[in-house]
Amino acid sequence: MSYLVVRNLHKRYGTFTALGDISLDIGEGEFVCFLGPSGCGKTTLLRAIAGLDPQTSGTIHQKGQDVSALPPARRDFGIVFQSYALFPNLTVADNVGYGLVSRRAARRDIAKRVEELLALVGLPDAGPKYPAQLSGGQQQRVALARALATSPGLLLLDEPLSALDARVRVRLRHEIKALQRRLGVTTIMVTHDQEEALTMADRIVVMNHGAIEQVGTPQDIYRAPATAFVADFVGAMNFLPGKLAAADRVDVAGLAIACPAQDGLATGHAVQVCIRPEDVRVRDLPADIANRLPIEVADLDFVGSFCRATLRVQAAPSVELIADFSSNLIRDLGVTLGSRLDVALPPDRLRVFAA
Repeated sequence: MSYLVVRNLHKRYGTFTALGDISLDIGEGEFVCFLGPSGCGKTTLLRAIAGLDPQTSGTIHQKGQDVSALPPARRDFGIVFQSYALFPNLTVADNVGYGLVSRRAARRDIAKRVEELLALVGLPDAGPKYPAQLSGGQQQRVALARALATSPGLLLLDEPLSALDARVRVRLRHEIKALQRRLGVTTIMVTHDQEEALTMADRIVVMNHGAIEQVGTPQDIYRAPATAFVADFVGAMNFLPGKLAAADRVDVAGLAIACPAQDGLATGHAVQVCIRPEDVRVRDLPADIANRLPIEVADLDFVGSFCRATLRVQAAPSVELIADFSSNLIRDLGVTLGSRLDVALPPDRLRVFAA
């Protein structure tokens, strides 16, 4: 049985529809990321689940209970905001224990729980300090400890890492995921950062214009995007415009590209053939390999462990695609700007979408 069940959720602001008919199931102990561009409705959905900005219509059930009309104070969740929202006039210990004081817990129990949580988030000695004496990453840990103080069944994270610098972000996302696994708390995180979603989530909910485009594991979302939007938003992707010449072949600027059979599209339909840069094959190409293309390296950008190459197809100069070449490949094949070589686009790595 799902821990959180959202059904036919709508949210309107006057004539503007922020959420349109959202239905979603989240299992107990899952870590789910709402991923999408600014304005796609991901934070609106999170706030509706929390009761901070109630839905216009639709239902929300948490652990079998209908919480659709309950105020936030009567819902079982802890929340961490992007801005930390710590009380500057309270010590770290008082910030963490604030929710327990509101629930009139015994002073001894509060002190013990605060001590446990600060140790859990790696700040055992920070209790007497004030938020202003902590770094951004430390303040976010305190906010996380405060959200967990009341042992909520649901943890909501509203872009918790976006205000931090890159190195701290990477460290904290691993810490948050490890902590979530240890506690087993059902967690929903809002983010526009695809790398965060791919590395942290058990499942990703990709949203666009107030609707869900796709729900799946990080591997599903990356390897088998259901729509052109998902393919473009999550990771780098080549889009080659063409027309469906047969069920399993696309004409791209006069090039016959073999692809998986497209049962839902008619011959002659305008389509886009998609392939990830890392899926462009270079080494050990058999003579009969499908979609073999002689190319010229039109640009080469060094990105550390690999180089991102812009490839121009010699038989169709208007067709360009990007490919990720490892440093070893660059060295072994002597690839430089202007190099000419053959590449292949494996049919099983191609996705085809209606234009």
